[in-house]
Amino acid sequence: MTSIHVQDLTKEYGSRRAVDHLTFTVEPGRVTGFLGPNGAGKSTTMRLVLGLDRPTSGTATVGGRPYATLHEPLRLVGALLDAGAAHGARTGRDHLRTLAVANRLPARRVDEVLEETGLTSVARRRVKTYSLGMRQRLGIAAALLGDPSVIMLDEPSNGLDPEGIVWIRSLLRRLADEGRTVLVSSHLMNETASFADHLVVLGRGRLLADTPMREFIDARVQPRVRVRTTDPAALEELLDRNGYEAAQSEDGTWTVLHARVEDIGRLTSEARVPVVELTTAEGTLEQAYLNLTASETEFTAQPQEA
Repeated sequence: MTSIHVQDLTKEYGSRRAVDHLTFTVEPGRVTGFLGPNGAGKSTTMRLVLGLDRPTSGTATVGGRPYATLHEPLRLVGALLDAGAAHGARTGRDHLRTLAVANRLPARRVDEVLEETGLTSVARRRVKTYSLGMRQRLGIAAALLGDPSVIMLDEPSNGLDPEGIVWIRSLLRRLADEGRTVLVSSHLMNETASFADHLVVLGRGRLLADTPMREFIDARVQPRVRVRTTDPAALEELLDRNGYEAAQSEDGTWTVLHARVEDIGRLTSEARVPVVELTTAEGTLEQAYLNLTASETEFTAQPQEA
């Protein structure tokens, strides 16, 4: 199995430490979301893994080897860091053909990835005429060209329309289901929640979390239950008597904090309080992420006084 392994990785630019003794592993067979505020060190870490920067100390390997020592690396690692990397005067097809020749890849792969990324109809247009979303698809096509076992994408949803966003979700899940190692950097929490199995979270260059996504959320967002009843006075009294903190919204729904559905269901049933809705209000990735990274954001806007 081919994994990405980062061990005690540090990168300094003068007096600034962009990556601070990072250690984590990206495993095959799952999509790992790579999260962190602006300036957290995500892009720098990906560049270090790909050999585009040299670490100050520590190591970053793919399949146990530094990227720079890989023979025909595009066959092992596909990456998208910059959607603007393709030469604007070339056609999309020629950009991919150049990569294929340089990496001794079969010519048929060019047409295959053009079709897979939805670019066949514009393949003979110059890249400078492409929209941002089309350039993004071309970058993803280049990453897939060598049919690699490791995929690294930086903000792959950037510039994509709604159909493209649905497509990238499906693509990431398929790649992981095929046993590939998939690392995706993103600042879009709802998007990450739709495709990630595992999270690696950075803050100011340091590792803040390395955990399955559901565990990440459950550990940081308190459990809540939503309840609607035809007898709100009886429900309020029941919850208060049993030590639950609850608040009623304008639509009449009660939100019970630090509670689980089975416990509230048992209480209301025993007390014969009528219930017309009883659901778990699950925490979101955005809530959990903000709770963790609130003190790690390098650039924050302060609210203006009225």
